[in-house]
Amino acid sequence: RELWAIVYRLVKEKGTSVLLSTAYLDEAERCDEVLLLHEGKLLAQGTPDSLRAPMRGRVFSVKSEGIGKRELQGMLAEQPGVIDALIHGDHVRVVMEEGHSPSLELSAEISQLSPRFEDRFVTLLQTTGKKTGPASHRSRVSENRAAVIELQHLERRFGEFRAVKDVSFTVSRGEVFGLLGANGAGKSTTFRMLCGLLPPSGGSLRVAGEDLRRAASRARAKIGYMSQKFSLYGNLSVMENLKFFGAAYGLSGSEGANRISRALEEFSLKDIAASVSEDLPLGYKQRLALACALMHEPEILFLDEPTSGVDPIARREFWKRINDLAASGVTVMVTTHFMEEAEYCDRLAIMAAGEILSLGTPAEIKTSAKSADLPEPSMEDAFVKLIESREAK
Repeated sequence: RELWAIVYRLVKEKGTSVLLSTAYLDEAERCDEVLLLHEGKLLAQGTPDSLRAPMRGRVFSVKSEGIGKRELQGMLAEQPGVIDALIHGDHVRVVMEEGHSPSLELSAEISQLSPRFEDRFVTLLQTTGKKTGPASHRSRVSENRAAVIELQHLERRFGEFRAVKDVSFTVSRGEVFGLLGANGAGKSTTFRMLCGLLPPSGGSLRVAGEDLRRAASRARAKIGYMSQKFSLYGNLSVMENLKFFGAAYGLSGSEGANRISRALEEFSLKDIAASVSEDLPLGYKQRLALACALMHEPEILFLDEPTSGVDPIARREFWKRINDLAASGVTVMVTTHFMEEAEYCDRLAIMAAGEILSLGTPAEIKTSAKSADLPEPSMEDAFVKLIESREAK
């Protein structure tokens, strides 16, 4: 918001022309005119309002008391006329073809939503044959919702600086848990401690039933980690990276070969298996990094800013896979500073300056920000209100 305030001031006071290139459509909505590009082709051009207009009456919220949101998303995605079905807090956000509306045999609450700029972009891509398929389902399904990550009064100090201050929360099996905060909030430091990459300065920390102070190596065998920046071996091919990480996780023989074959198939990497990794487009680098993190079928998956810089379609592909993993019993913990992605999580911890400001479901956190002036706050509104309240103390 501060950056955009500066941009608006330059435009208004100094008459500066600003040309912005971005993969984030919430940023594009702030512009006076937008060109939507994909694979070198112009899909559409106009003001954000004119580009949103064709989507009016085609976007819906669907929720059901008797069915989980991930199962509901899967059901809706298979319906005729559905262009996009995305988990959004406590409901599924559905974009329909013109003249269609969502319908379920089960009892469900269906209401119309105002279209977003991203709805138009996704619709344009789907109509040009770029529709994304669902992620493959893993066979392991668990009804056990016991806590698999437990933090109690976690601290991390660098000299006199306290990067993480008295952080406590638990994460259950099969839950998608998000750490939301601006850069420097302490998210990545907390992550590194959870992965056993950085020792805590104080407090207790258990992951997958293991005390990280005493059995970090055993805990690491049960987790997968995908870092914020592409951290695989850029000079190796896609296939060579998969083989390397398979061997690092102790996979060999027919088991290793089967895991590699499945990764190539599920992540659509077969056609680029011989390509050098550092030359891949960002979306493919992301796929490869996630495939490597999942080679050993971990119980817990840590994702540090995983979709930074990728386009909306690649982001949807990614989150379809994450929801599929969670449905199979894998616990997913993700850091992000994108407010929209926070809505995809089951629960969130909002962090600032190493502290947790709020902990709960996306709906609970937004409800806490309601006021007479803001009856329907967005996640960004709730986040800004929490930060401003902290700074006012």
